[in-house]
Amino acid sequence: MTYSVKLLSRADREAMIKMHIASPQREEDFYDFRSQKMKLKVIRVDISLPVYRMENFRTYTDQHEYTAKEKLEASYFLKGQELQTVQQQQHEILKKLAEKGKSGSISPIIEVLEKDGQREAILISSTGVVINGNRRLAAMRELGVDYVDCMVLPADATADEIVDIEANLQAKPETKLDYDWIGDAQLINRLIHMGRSTKDVADRLNRSENDIKNTLQALVEADIYLRDWAAAPGEYSRVRDDAGQLFKDLPKLVAGKDQALQQGSRAIAWTLFENRDKFGGRIYAFNPAIGKLAADVLDRLSEEIDVPITAGAEDDGGGGMEIDFSEENEVDYTALIERLRDDATKEEAVDALVEACQAAVDAQAGKNSTKAALKAITQAHAKLASVDVSTAAPETRPGIVKQLESIANLVVKLQEKMNDALKKAQGV
Repeated sequence: MTYSVKLLSRADREAMIKMHIASPQREEDFYDFRSQKMKLKVIRVDISLPVYRMENFRTYTDQHEYTAKEKLEASYFLKGQELQTVQQQQHEILKKLAEKGKSGSISPIIEVLEKDGQREAILISSTGVVINGNRRLAAMRELGVDYVDCMVLPADATADEIVDIEANLQAKPETKLDYDWIGDAQLINRLIHMGRSTKDVADRLNRSENDIKNTLQALVEADIYLRDWAAAPGEYSRVRDDAGQLFKDLPKLVAGKDQALQQGSRAIAWTLFENRDKFGGRIYAFNPAIGKLAADVLDRLSEEIDVPITAGAEDDGGGGMEIDFSEENEVDYTALIERLRDDATKEEAVDALVEACQAAVDAQAGKNSTKAALKAITQAHAKLASVDVSTAAPETRPGIVKQLESIANLVVKLQEKMNDALKKAQGV
């Protein structure tokens, strides 16, 4: 079944809760409010009375996915807490979460409630807003339960104190369903905007301060990607699942680079992320290509798809590039990045980028390998052997001749080095 939300007015909810508090079911100890143990009253109310809290960091990503899809204001949920239509949409989001387990080891909460019933009171404000237990409430409503037990916070609880409660509960190791990394980052961001230091937040969440700082930086990187590359600001569902590690790695991978190379590194990372089905293994394996090898990767890509990255590069009219190496020249990856984004050129450019990343990573790894030179020469030989120059377009032939001459000269140099190495090995 799909539960239909019937929203009571704030005044009616407040009056009903006040009446029930006068004769509560019981009192229970609560330890996550104002850093002390408090006795809170537990009341039993009609299942329709509580309202879902919209500043809910567990549903943050789903909320933003919905507003982006429906082209609504980003504040649609926050401003609509007292609107029945918004409450209904939040119910649909929470229902899906209630039907979700955790890594196959924890049963969906709706199954637990169906089997065992409500074992723990949900936490609500004096106006009926659910602070903790939104998923349980949605599940109980879907199961057709008539009443729900609620622990009630004092009427003077502030919005910031409610966020603190959510943070305290999230920090507990027995939390049954983790936040996605975006929801976690937004919770941290909210605490920071409440005036908390990164050290304070780290202590509250039982995490290291470096972890807190990195999570905030990762959120910034995700926002840059969604805004500047994906043209989908706020659509966090695009980066929710398997992207967390990439965006947490990015701050370190781009650190210390000039602006142009930072732009290039991000373009490598974002392209790999969007095309991860093109290569085996995790994006993590390409971290060196995004980080310390980024300039090498972009050089390789530039050569492969014949797009200059140095200001002052001019076409010599014969299919090759005439490069001016004067100090005034600066590296500019803009044209290269556009090839990765343009629908007309991206397929070839993306394939070339993946190959460039793999080649750069292999070359770096090969520095410690005694067979790296043989492997590289064998790969080069295989590529050259597969070339059919008879099909080359006439305008490319002068450029091909130049490239072959360059290759021939390089082969001569490599042969000389190899002969010298052989002589040394023989003691000649």
